[in-house]
Amino acid sequence: MAIVLHHTIVPAADRHAAATFFAELMGLTVGAPTGPFVPVRVNGDLTLDFDDRGRVEPGHYAFLVDDTTFDAILHRLAGWPDVAYGAGIEHGWNRDINRLGGGRGVYVCAPDRHSYEIFTAAP
Repeated sequence: MAIVLHHTIVPAADRHAAATFFAELMGLTVGAPTGPFVPVRVNGDLTLDFDDRGRVEPGHYAFLVDDTTFDAILHRLAGWPDVAYGAGIEHGWNRDINRLGGGRGVYVCAPDRHSYEIFTAAP
């Protein structure tokens, strides 16, 4: 069997708010709380479990998506004026996209300062 990441814990100040932000950004659904976690199923193999029991150290989470999903995410971001996003850290949060790896990409700064990278071609 190949190695597949099944789930990971995402530290959050407020697990419900963080799960909701991520789910709305990606067009996903927040699952029912499971113990101390609020899960968001990303696909058939991966769930992000949001947890607010500890200290939040910002992390980086990168997602390869198709063009339709990318366009939907950009559309949602355009309606969120208070959410910082941009082409890459070196450009600041310029509300633009990049064209790395022959595709399109964007970095989104989540409320807990996590960086969600979304791209259509692997860099």
